[in-house]
Order: sequence, then structure tokens, then C-alpha cells
Amino acid sequence: MSLRRPADHCGRTLSPAPRPAYLAPVEVQIFGTMKSADTRKALRFFAERRVRVHFVDLTKRAASPGELRRFAQKFGVNALVDTASKRFRDLGLTHASFAEPRWLDRLGEEPLLLRTPLVRAGSRLSIGAAEPEWMAWLDAERTA
Repeated sequence: MSLRRPADHCGRTLSPAPRPAYLAPVEVQIFGTMKSADTRKALRFFAERRVRVHFVDLTKRAASPGELRRFAQKFGVNALVDTASKRFRDLGLTHASFAEPRWLDRLGEEPLLLRTPLVRAGSRLSIGAAEPEWMAWLDAERTA
């Protein structure tokens, strides 16, 4: 079976029509680990809606300092730190009180301290499983 492009009545192949700008595909970036149920939930949410996803596995590659800073500016560093994680307890950070720049450095060194998933779609950001927020993003893209 050959996969051919559609042809007109003269046999010339037709190129697909350009997609209008208002229907530009939404693309999201998800930072997390595959062990995290919330990260898997986010991946499934966007896959079911056929949204292109760029997944960054934090066990293989840490988030860049710029990305962490972007999330910290919107939510604050305390919202980024997963105080209930096993890694947080293992490092003995339950009584730690670092300044914001030190926390950002620490999160860059130890990405498993992050609350996941961190989701970014353009300038929109979310932390954790935020399905209603993600749905609002997609609805806003459709109506724009």
C-alpha cells in the first residue's frame, strides 16, 4: 500500500492547504518524571486532546535556571518545592530555610525536589495537576 498525496483530476498532487494562524497548534512543555502520577495525568490530558507535547524527564535532564526562575516569578519558590517528597526528607530539608536564589540553585541541582508537573504553554504556566486551568488554555486558543 503506497501513501500518496491527494491528486486533482489531472493527476497533479495537491499540497495541503496552509493552516490558518488562528488554528495554530498549541504546544506545551511538561517537566516531570514518569514515576509521578500527576505528570502522567498531564501527558495523557494533552495527548487525548492531540496537543503537541515536549516532555522533559527530570531524572535525565534538569530544568534550566531560566525556566525555574520563570515559574518562581509567577508562583514563588515555595510553590515549586515538593515538601512531601521522599527526596526532600532524605536530604534533611524539613527544617531548612534558604533564600530564594539558594532554593533555585538547589532545585537546579536536585530536580526531584520540584513539585511536578511543571507545565508551560507559551507564557502560561501551571504547577501540579491543573486540568481545569489547562482546559481554559485550550478553550482560549480555540476562541482566539
